[in-house]
Amino acid sequence: MAVERVTILDSKRIILGVTGSIASYKSADLASKLVQAGATVDVILTEAAQQFITPLTFQAVTGQPVYTSMWHTDTSGGLPTHIAHVGLAEGADLFVIAPATAHHIAKLANGFADDLICLTALSCRCTIIVAPAMDGSMYEHPATVENLKKLQERGVIVIEPEEGRFASGLIGRGRLPETPTLMGQIRHALGREWGGLIDRHVVVTAGGTREAIDPVRYVTNHSSGKQGYAVAQAALDAGANVTLISTPTGLPTPVNASLILVESAEEMQQAVLDLLPTADALIMAAAVADFRPAEVAAQKIKKTEDELVLRMTRTEDILLTVGQQRKQTGRPSVLVGFAAETQDLIKNAKSKLKRKNADYIIANDVTAPGAGFQSETNVVTILGSDGSSISLPQQTKAAVAEAIIQRVAARLQTVPHHTTIPDEVDE
Repeated sequence: MAVERVTILDSKRIILGVTGSIASYKSADLASKLVQAGATVDVILTEAAQQFITPLTFQAVTGQPVYTSMWHTDTSGGLPTHIAHVGLAEGADLFVIAPATAHHIAKLANGFADDLICLTALSCRCTIIVAPAMDGSMYEHPATVENLKKLQERGVIVIEPEEGRFASGLIGRGRLPETPTLMGQIRHALGREWGGLIDRHVVVTAGGTREAIDPVRYVTNHSSGKQGYAVAQAALDAGANVTLISTPTGLPTPVNASLILVESAEEMQQAVLDLLPTADALIMAAAVADFRPAEVAAQKIKKTEDELVLRMTRTEDILLTVGQQRKQTGRPSVLVGFAAETQDLIKNAKSKLKRKNADYIIANDVTAPGAGFQSETNVVTILGSDGSSISLPQQTKAAVAEAIIQRVAARLQTVPHHTTIPDEVDE
């Protein structure tokens, strides 16, 4: 599947070091996806890596020369080979070593300089990411544990390997993560250096709430959660600490977002209110049900009648509650809501903006072509409390999310950082 361009990766120069592991085939896919997302990728292959994958593979997917030796000039890309590590290091925004074998982790931890990857690591001033890949017994060995600790103490980012089956047939922790996880870690590292929301806490809600009828049935809506998840990713790309409060959607959680799963409007409201003391921004992208069954049957309702009549009652208005509360507490500093309408779009959205004390309302006609809950694209108008109104043409939900986050970041520039950082929430 093709990858759309990613703003945080666009025009960035990334060095990809590949060491001698069977997992090197994943590195070729990673290099390809990075290039598709807009990055320039310079690849360094160790001699051992070339036993598993060829330089031509990486040259084909990156369009760049591939560096294989400190001594040969045929693949130096115009850089004098004996100082290629200096030229590569000077222009790099990020150095990713994936896969990183136990052997190379040991060399990096102890400052060896006997190959181009190690030389470049010693020369570069950019962030270094190491993604270990090896059998579980090697990964858990005290020497490897100590070497990884050394690297982390120096500021190197270590991507935790995954559990699974190795080429040896054994099962354990040591597998190189798949490309989406590696991409997420790379985006997060760059966001922490280049983003406009570094160390801000952004809370995002997503998905359609489920209001129980009985133990097996519920009332919900057509929300897919895609726009909310895109907003969470855009906030991560901007360097924020992100908490995603979501109903079950089936979507992958953005890498490094803390996920809180909820079902009902009541559960979502409680999760939101719990996080408000640390939230710099709250973006309510979830489609929260307006009504819920007044009574929930204790057992499954049987088909004993021709009709089933449900008496419905109003759910909590989370955005209104937060908007009123922030008048006293000042938190969140920025409040963003969504208005999914089928008629009188701007009129209804402006009313919502004022009544709920929000800074922005994202208005979209869910019946319009290229918009709506299940679509990959959206068409929105961003209304601001300052009277601004910006209509965005049809574009991906990722692009819409970036437009929202840009405005949140600009609004937060005038607000002091708070010292409280949220604890991570397990998925």
